[in-house]
Amino acid sequence: MVPEASAAVRPADELVFTVSDSGTSHDGSYTLRCHPPGGNHPSPRQACAALDRATSQGENPFEPVSADAMCTLVYGGPATARVTGTWHGRDIDARFKRANGCEIARWNSLVPALPRTA
Repeated sequence: MVPEASAAVRPADELVFTVSDSGTSHDGSYTLRCHPPGGNHPSPRQACAALDRATSQGENPFEPVSADAMCTLVYGGPATARVTGTWHGRDIDARFKRANGCEIARWNSLVPALPRTA
């Protein structure tokens, strides 16, 4: 029997989250590795699952809110986050905030990769 060619090796998914002013104990920097889950992220399995869900729906979970988006003028608090690293072979450098309804929804779509805010 001839061995099958091995599947293409997928690049490592490794992200560094730096969170400030979330009102939780999750402020600070932590690393998340996926496929398999690991790192010092507080919930690596759940965080990787949230990112995988967003990605599998054809979305780029790190895409900023469009400049022409119509967003509610709801302030979600002072929390900010920066995510850097590699996801599905792409370099990531994304910033998150909770300044309006669109930004809040973007943040919440990645909970628990990003912390639920207080």
